[in-house]
Amino acid sequence: MTTLQLPRGPVMADVAAFSLSDEERQRLCHPLVGGVILFRRNFHNIEQLKALTAEIRTLRNPALLIAVDHEGGRVQRFIDGFTRLPPMQLLGQLWDSAGAEAAEAAADNVGYVLAAELRACGVDLSFTPVLDLDWSQCAVIGNRSFHRDPAVVSALAVALQRGLARGGMGSCGKHFPGHGFVEGDSHHVIPVDARSLDALRSDDLKPFAALAAAGMASVMPAHVVYPAVDSQPAGFSRVWLQDILRAELGFDGAIFSDDLTMEGAAGVGDIVARAEAAFVAGCDMALVCNRPDLADDLLARLVPPALPKLAERLQRMAGQGEVADWQTLLGSEAFRAAQQAVLQLGLPRETLQGPIVGEAY
Repeated sequence: MTTLQLPRGPVMADVAAFSLSDEERQRLCHPLVGGVILFRRNFHNIEQLKALTAEIRTLRNPALLIAVDHEGGRVQRFIDGFTRLPPMQLLGQLWDSAGAEAAEAAADNVGYVLAAELRACGVDLSFTPVLDLDWSQCAVIGNRSFHRDPAVVSALAVALQRGLARGGMGSCGKHFPGHGFVEGDSHHVIPVDARSLDALRSDDLKPFAALAAAGMASVMPAHVVYPAVDSQPAGFSRVWLQDILRAELGFDGAIFSDDLTMEGAAGVGDIVARAEAAFVAGCDMALVCNRPDLADDLLARLVPPALPKLAERLQRMAGQGEVADWQTLLGSEAFRAAQQAVLQLGLPRETLQGPIVGEAY
């Protein structure tokens, strides 16, 4: 099969199973597509995953970005043959019990093991870390959050980001400007956070500011409305994405929309209207998950937006190093030591408690 010479486009789509169908190959070769997000349904075993990512990479040059939600805890898409990662709340609890140094070292190891194992399978990016504060109000966030204290979240997230970088991977802070205060799950409703901008600045925005200053590669905004700031959900708001994230926080990485098929995006209109609104607000790439019919509708009708920094920003998201080299590294003593340190953190009994996030089980 001839490899297409085609720039990455601003749409991230998904695939149905363990290998590509002819229809999916055609979809992924559309000029508007720039990436693929994988789910648990795409994983049978490590060898199959390597074959799938290799097939995706051979379609185009530059290769499509391959991403996954692989945070740890109840949001870990690939299990068999991968290190079972703890929920991030465990690192916050370690901070409280053993101190900052031990917790930051553990976070660095988690990021390193997470990234290196994915890079060895040809995956470029995990949508992690969650920077939402643990206000003990949002079940869908729950133990995915490091801590309630924004200073602790910031320090642990920066340490995890260092580990991701050691493992050849950039970071994706989510869900900007903070999803932890609302009760609703934006997969199913449109949550509303009525706090003032000053209140958000004093708490929820701090981890995003800290990670941006430390080189955060990408951001995913929340499908949450903050009416004291803007009437639109954050992912469709120029105020949040341009005035605050870009101008105030100085962030110049890629902005990924959250899944545009989620209920939190429904108030904007059909799939094309949602994507257009996301791009106008400042998103670089629109995610369309679990609805190939909507992906095809979007690709057929979307007028490509002018995104002059898209190629540069997406290239920064591409995984570093060669897949074969990462495969070799997994057998090294240094990696096995980091892996054992992660395994020793344990997996609390309540790890899988909480709402299913995508395909969590």
